[in-house]
Amino acid sequence: MAKQNLSHGANVVSNGDPLEIYTTRDGEVIFKKYSLIGGLEDFAAQFCDTLSRSTDFTAAVTDRDAVIAVAGAGKRELLGKPVSDQLEKLMTERSVYHFGGMGAMPPVCQDNANFTAAVAAPVLCEGDVLGAVLFVTDQGRLAGDTECKLAQTVAAFLGKNMEN
Repeated sequence: MAKQNLSHGANVVSNGDPLEIYTTRDGEVIFKKYSLIGGLEDFAAQFCDTLSRSTDFTAAVTDRDAVIAVAGAGKRELLGKPVSDQLEKLMTERSVYHFGGMGAMPPVCQDNANFTAAVAAPVLCEGDVLGAVLFVTDQGRLAGDTECKLAQTVAAFLGKNMEN
């Protein structure tokens, strides 16, 4: 999994990470980390828009490295930004996170603690974590069971869609 190298603003690629390789007309070689769920950005954006309108929460979808779709408050601050270490850890646990009021909500992005995840449901495809569906708040607002079930449903749908 790629980690953001803050000193150079580049992603670090780990052993086994899939890469896309491009060449320029000048003969330069460009390596881009491949994101399976990244191909669903438009689809994910439509889901986020629907979720945000129906719940009054900001909705977001991430791949394992960055936020790929957002609807609601904070879109400019979240879209395309690397996910936080806490959110990455939640994804690897492969279970739904629903903040219950104790402790602190995990920040969505590495460099912005203002937007936190009230709900995070992992997108799983054939046992692999591809990303997460989030309900995001910038005011510490608690999400209910409805938001939790919606995030789970959308995450399951995206995961099944990736199997085909």
